[in-house]
Amino acid sequence: MENTQEYRYKKAKEQVNCIKGFYGSLLAYLIIIPFLAYLNYRTTSFLWFLFPAVGWGFGLLINGLHAYGYNPLFGKAWEERKIKELMKSDNF
Repeated sequence: MENTQEYRYKKAKEQVNCIKGFYGSLLAYLIIIPFLAYLNYRTTSFLWFLFPAVGWGFGLLINGLHAYGYNPLFGKAWEERKIKELMKSDNF
């Protein structure tokens, strides 16, 4: 019983740290990207700030999906299907 509680606590703490890291990245994004946009507006007509905004935004999206436990490609449903598939095969 005690090991189960410790394990659940450890997993919950990891999840909280992951979510906290996501919010830190989001805050940095919300501060830096507008600064880059302003800098871009003041210096040149080429919209170069879009490249870091899109790239960082995509990484932030993936980080957020991971932090909240959503994985459309390899989620829990996929794991269960794969386990059942492998258990039915003769390779194991």
